[in-house]
Amino acid sequence: MEKFDHPLARRTVIKGAGLGLVVGGLAGALPTPGASAAGSEGGEIWSSEYWAKKGDIPLWMYRKRVGAPKAGEPSLPVLFFVHGSSVTSRVFDLNVPGHGEYSVMDEFARYGFDCWTMDHENYGKSGRTSGNSDIASGVEDLKTAVEVVARETGRQKFHFLGESSGALRAGAYAMVAPERADRLVLAAFTYKGEGSPTLTKRAEQLAYFRSHNMRKRDRDMIRSIATRDKPGTSDPAAVEVLADVEMQFGDQVPTGTYLDMTANLPVVHPAKVLSPVLLVRGEYDGIATVADLEEFFNLLPNGDRQFIILPGTAHSMTLATNRQLFWHVTRAFLTMPTPIAT
Repeated sequence: MEKFDHPLARRTVIKGAGLGLVVGGLAGALPTPGASAAGSEGGEIWSSEYWAKKGDIPLWMYRKRVGAPKAGEPSLPVLFFVHGSSVTSRVFDLNVPGHGEYSVMDEFARYGFDCWTMDHENYGKSGRTSGNSDIASGVEDLKTAVEVVARETGRQKFHFLGESSGALRAGAYAMVAPERADRLVLAAFTYKGEGSPTLTKRAEQLAYFRSHNMRKRDRDMIRSIATRDKPGTSDPAAVEVLADVEMQFGDQVPTGTYLDMTANLPVVHPAKVLSPVLLVRGEYDGIATVADLEEFFNLLPNGDRQFIILPGTAHSMTLATNRQLFWHVTRAFLTMPTPIAT
């Protein structure tokens, strides 16, 4: 591997604090002095690129944190971002001048996390193959990538945050590698997909997904990510920046995750997910109903779990006008103090 460095059993339901529906815990609590990541708002953000190899396939990785790592220094908690079906890892590191912070990697680096992400096979800078880059392929990507993270950080367990099919990739990885998965944030997740308007519409193209490994993903398709459920929940300027950075990789992306989401759900089985889990759904998200996510939530074996619905958001949390709500509940969950009584 080569490295390139660059300078609800009935559940308690809490509604309030402007954070919508909270299930299974008080996720809106602020980090405490015992939290695992200390804020680093004043430091300069350092970044680095890495390459992993999945067999002969090169996989591009990217890292951001406050300050370059130094020998002998305590490691920071790692947060690994997992991208979805129609975008690359750039969605987690957008620069939208004049419209506020859109780099969730920068934001969580300032919170004290060592932030990592990757382009999955057939996405972005990673290698191109004849495969369709389905969820199982994404799990293999993550298996390869975490070995680089472990080598570079000295850590053995990592937090994962996946959005949309990235949440499926992260959840499926946590099933097979519980020794590596610490806390798990599943945003815009779907379990069985029952009653989903988005997946019902997508299934009209199932024959195409079965017979083709790539599909068209042009600028209008990227725009639709932010408009298909509830126009006005994302700033068009941010979506245009995302389209600009994505189109450098062409107008084709793999079909594998679409095939899985329309024909093969569930791909994440809650009884096999042993990590603490935060499920986050946008109020208007059309990819999963509340009932679908509640069923998944109620079958999770770990009592350290939360289900939150964020108001005024749709499918993409990272592109949402209300993205600060997503940052808040995620930071609170990732920095929960260790329970005294178990």
